[in-house]
Amino acid sequence: MARVMKIGIVCYPTFGGSGVVATELGKALAKEGHQVHFITYSQPSRLDFLNENLFYHEVSIRSYPLFEYPPYELALASKMVSVVKNEKLDLLHVHYAIPHASAAYMAKQILKSHGIFIPVVTTLHGTDITLVGKDASYEPVVTFSINQSDGVTAVSNDLRKETYQFFKITNDIEVIPNFIDLEKFKKQKKDHFKKAICPNGESLIVHTSNFRKVKRIGDVIKVFYNIHKEIPSKLLMIGDGPERDQAEGMCRELDICDDVRFLGKLEAVEEVLSVADLFLMPSEKESFGLAALEAMACEVPVISSNTGGIPELNVQGVTGFLSNVGDIEDMTKKALFILDKNNLPVFKENALKRAKEFDIANILPLYENYYHRVLEKTAAQVIA
Repeated sequence: MARVMKIGIVCYPTFGGSGVVATELGKALAKEGHQVHFITYSQPSRLDFLNENLFYHEVSIRSYPLFEYPPYELALASKMVSVVKNEKLDLLHVHYAIPHASAAYMAKQILKSHGIFIPVVTTLHGTDITLVGKDASYEPVVTFSINQSDGVTAVSNDLRKETYQFFKITNDIEVIPNFIDLEKFKKQKKDHFKKAICPNGESLIVHTSNFRKVKRIGDVIKVFYNIHKEIPSKLLMIGDGPERDQAEGMCRELDICDDVRFLGKLEAVEEVLSVADLFLMPSEKESFGLAALEAMACEVPVISSNTGGIPELNVQGVTGFLSNVGDIEDMTKKALFILDKNNLPVFKENALKRAKEFDIANILPLYENYYHRVLEKTAAQVIA
């Protein structure tokens, strides 16, 4: 096995894509024998401690009357310094540029004054670049932090291209795609669950997201309404967020409430996906489309928009179909084609076959090799 490393992972501890990917990456690294230290403000939602190589360090944020907003970035940088020094870490891997990359830069400078040289790898996940990063309030810091990182990765070619387009980046950006643990998402036979939701053999359609405007939740409802008019079908909505109330209101207006269920946030999404027939992702923007990959890993074909990094995952006419953003009619037509009992088995088979290409077993070595390259480069710079 390659050299064992001590790695600090900084991420958001939420159900969002960047937090999920960071947590699953850390767990996979720990299984390979690397020592992994998570540094964040609460325990990541998918983190378990069934491996002796996994550690968690909570960033405590003190509240003072002077601060209207507690300075999380400073507390995070201080925690990074402490963990690197006490645990003798080899490398810091920060996920999501804001504020993790800038906090890592601060920690790196403090450690350097103590004679400790810690390389920092920054992974860009999407909205840290495409939305928040473009804000004039943050752009100079985002640009500086990315350029000061010792290694930079992006989850898709589209995100890499967009980062270069909108920021003055001098660093090389390596594309390492998102991934899934195929063992976890392996199709689970839960016929009793499917029968409870679809007692008369209806087609089961699923959507999962954080219900933000960019996810176009209204389009999910509209596409399902059109499908529902043509064939017996049910819709499961997984997740929560600001657009949920409006989506529930649309269901009432369209009189489809009996066939739509809002399940809220679920940790074990694979249990629902395992019985689904079709996944809808009509997003305005996706840097990769992790939720679609999770669906495909459960043999569920995808109807998606053709934006961002989604075309790098969802193969037109093979694993599903892509439509222009907001093209409800086209999405409906293609959804009905997939749901035809003569077509569905082939799409399901293709979806799983494509998902296997993104299994953690294939992607983990890319990260390990990248870490080693960054460590070698940093070591050479220190000697020089």
